[in-house]
Amino acid sequence: MSDGIFDDAEDVVGVLTERIEARFGMDMDQLKAAVTAAPLANPDATDIVKWHGLLVEAQSVLDHAEDDLLAALETQPSEVDDPTMGLARRVNAAVTARDGRALVVRWLLDPDAPGKKDLAAERLARLRPRTGPAVQTSAPHRPAGTPVPATAGRAGRAVR
Repeated sequence: MSDGIFDDAEDVVGVLTERIEARFGMDMDQLKAAVTAAPLANPDATDIVKWHGLLVEAQSVLDHAEDDLLAALETQPSEVDDPTMGLARRVNAAVTARDGRALVVRWLLDPDAPGKKDLAAERLARLRPRTGPAVQTSAPHRPAGTPVPATAGRAGRAVR
């Protein structure tokens, strides 16, 4: 797979499916069954199975759109009519959807992808018990001689 836009000649779904199977050491059917049985056991696997399903669905839509366009082009004279141009736009939209979903699957498969380190740290932070209050519970320390803002004493009073 190229690093940029996917090549049309390449089987995007097949390549990504192979990468998923290699990463988890099982075929997609086994992985789907494992995720269905225990969706919380491995959040990465659950996300990948979800997005792989969306990718397969997008590829199916693309295949049907291409078939419809090819059938319409076979009946066209030298100039393409508006309905056929609509089919061509449908193919372009389907390619965009498929490629976007493929990029998500690639991102999910890459442990070093941008944003992954922050995401992993956030997940760990949610799992760790808090050791103190989430927000400051006492007034902040003010150095001697620092005036208190005029609005500080009015907090909680009704405005008339």
